[in-house]
Amino acid sequence: MEKKRAKKQQLKGYRYYCSMETIKQYMALPAAMKLEWLEEINRFSYYAMPAKNRKIWGKFRKGEI
Repeated sequence: MEKKRAKKQQLKGYRYYCSMETIKQYMALPAAMKLEWLEEINRFSYYAMPAKNRKIWGKFRKGEI
């Protein structure tokens, strides 16, 4: 039972894969450009997403679901 519970806990959140080439390209960008992009995408997500989805997104980011 404990193994099943531990495995279920590990499946929370999200994972993604980036190739080494993608990582190198990202590292080459200036910090200001990275931060500007991050701010823009967060602003877009906030205004484009319905309130119900924002709550779900928040739980997802916290690893609650």
